[in-house]
Order: sequence, then structure tokens, then C-alpha cells
Amino acid sequence: MDDLDRGLLAALQRDATQSYAALAAAVGLSTGAAHERVRKLREQGVIRRTTVDVDPATVGRGVLAFVLVEANAWMGDRPTRDALAALPEVEEAHVIAGPASLLVKLRVGSPEQLQAALRRLFQVEGVTGTQTVVVLESFFERPPDPYPSTR
Repeated sequence: MDDLDRGLLAALQRDATQSYAALAAAVGLSTGAAHERVRKLREQGVIRRTTVDVDPATVGRGVLAFVLVEANAWMGDRPTRDALAALPEVEEAHVIAGPASLLVKLRVGSPEQLQAALRRLFQVEGVTGTQTVVVLESFFERPPDPYPSTR
């Protein structure tokens, strides 16, 4: 990946709906060359998906919590992943090292819905406990910077 690819990624992160002509102009390529580079970035898995960034509060998901999930067994296998993926409140799930086995990001509409989601987490095979941190305010959320950290 070179600086032109990084420039295309940065432009797409700002607005993924822009035309290939606009992307090309932003990085100094022809439209065809920009299209081909974006196609290759998708094929290589650099661009995993194109999505829309929705404000969670406007769709009834204004409560954000991070949950450390404790377990009595290894939780990094497909059954755990499938069980967590089946819970619509779970936005992210990560196998971690440290005081817990998993870190789960939940978004819900109310404290009552958070409590119900935590009950469902406890039904996942192997879960023995949770530690929940409720977010009061988010300063920002940032997508990955396509430029090296030496910038």
C-alpha cells in the first residue's frame, strides 16, 4: 500500500458516497485508476465494508456500555462468537488478555435494556461474571488512520 492508496482510504473514510471521479481528483489519479485501486483494496481485505455512520441516540441506542466478561473456560471459539453475535445489543466482542476473557461493547436504549442484555450475556456458555462500565459521554470515536503512525 502506498500514499495514493492511503489517500483514497482517507477520502473514503470522510465520505464513502463520493464518486470515483471525486476520489481520483482528491489524490491526483484518473477515474479509472482510482476505481481499480479501490477494487484492489477491497479484494485485499483492506476495505472490509462500506457502511453508514448512524447516530445511536437517534435510533434508540443512546446508552453505551463496555463489559468485561469473566469465564470458567476459553471463550475464543466459534460457539461464543455465534452466541454474542446473536445478541443485537452487542456491537463488538473481543477476546482479551487480562482480568477477563472478553471485552464486549453494548448499545441499548435504557438502563432496563442494559440489565436485560447483561442477563442474556450470563446465558452464554461459560460466563461466570461481568464488570460493566457505562459511558456518560463520548468525546469522539475515530476510524483507523490509513497513514503510518510516523506521520
